[in-house]
Amino acid sequence: MRALGRIDARWLAIVGTGGGSVEDIRLAAGAIGSLARTKGAATVRLALSGGDEHASAAAEALVAGNYRYDMNLAEADRKAPLESASLVGLTATEASLAKGRALGAARSLARDLVNAPAAEIYPETLAQAAVDLASSRMSVEVWGEERIESGNMGGLTAVGQGSDRGPRFVHMVYEPPGNPTAEVAIVGKGVTFDAGGLSIKPTSGMETMRCDMGGAAAVVGAMSGLEALGVRARVHGIFGAAENMLSGSSYKLGDILKIRNGKTVEVLNTDAEGRLVLADCLSYASELEGVTHIVDLATLTGAAVVALGEHYTAIYANDDAFGDTLRKAATEGGEAFWPMPLEPLYDELIKGNWGQIKNVGGRMGGSITAALFLQNFVGEGKTWSHLDIAGPAFLSKPERHLDKGATGAGVPALLSWLGSL
Repeated sequence: MRALGRIDARWLAIVGTGGGSVEDIRLAAGAIGSLARTKGAATVRLALSGGDEHASAAAEALVAGNYRYDMNLAEADRKAPLESASLVGLTATEASLAKGRALGAARSLARDLVNAPAAEIYPETLAQAAVDLASSRMSVEVWGEERIESGNMGGLTAVGQGSDRGPRFVHMVYEPPGNPTAEVAIVGKGVTFDAGGLSIKPTSGMETMRCDMGGAAAVVGAMSGLEALGVRARVHGIFGAAENMLSGSSYKLGDILKIRNGKTVEVLNTDAEGRLVLADCLSYASELEGVTHIVDLATLTGAAVVALGEHYTAIYANDDAFGDTLRKAATEGGEAFWPMPLEPLYDELIKGNWGQIKNVGGRMGGSITAALFLQNFVGEGKTWSHLDIAGPAFLSKPERHLDKGATGAGVPALLSWLGSL
């Protein structure tokens, strides 16, 4: 409503905060951030109650709600983002507000990478986004086509060979101050555009396929926030980047690919490419001796979207306690994870005829068989979880305080988990 000169503000917004929980405050602050962007407000003064957790959630949600990817719209259709915001009524430290801002910035980076057109974000430039984060605490190694091929990454090589833009493999390492409290790896699928390869998608299925690198974007976003959040674990950020295009050099149905860990994969559908990229990345991550836990993220299957819609991430874990830990981290970050089974009875569906494993197992349980496929490339003794973010990574319309398009799915949960180590 308009303030009409009664207070020193142009607009007054009254938003319910439910029972005042952290999640209630997050949603309320996010709604204010979104409204402020709609109105083109330069400053916001937000009156809330609560402590450090509430303040951190409110600060992150203000950033998330205020986010828009609109630089390609006509100037008249764009609204400026907030220049400043103040929170009053909270008994919170500056550190909690800084944490919220860092979370918001990490998520915004992931959203920018996913929302950008495929002409701007392709394997080389996605790798460069990781290189841009290099610092005294962050080392970044990038492999080109020849190194990928000589590194026995048959999945990443095959998926990328149909494009004029060659694939990239990226390994980022964050070194914390002092002795690391843990050593873990986060792994992302980075298919920067997915045309389906020779199993070409229809136009309607291809329109937003720039979003198929949402897992890699989440890895880059999460890695960008580690130092600001004071994470004390050594974290490896790993992703493979490729365009899945079709040409005379595209990989073909019936091809037998040899993945880095030596297992062979029979290709029955070139549009089931993300799992091939992840297979090499998981094999590589499993070779890192100090790493005890691996989490991979991918916009992997339409089956997960059919089962859970756009709000839930399907989570698979080879250790129930670890799965519970990640679900708790997701809830703390304002995300929703739903546990799915790694049912060994379904392994038969992906047993190969000409190779050891098929890259698809049919329509039944498609998200489950994809996760079972990935499990073949996780090293013995490694605690692992797979997050299928195909639903929540990219919204077809605004939902709550998040605008349509990329959401930065996985970033809040990852940072909540990594911060707890």
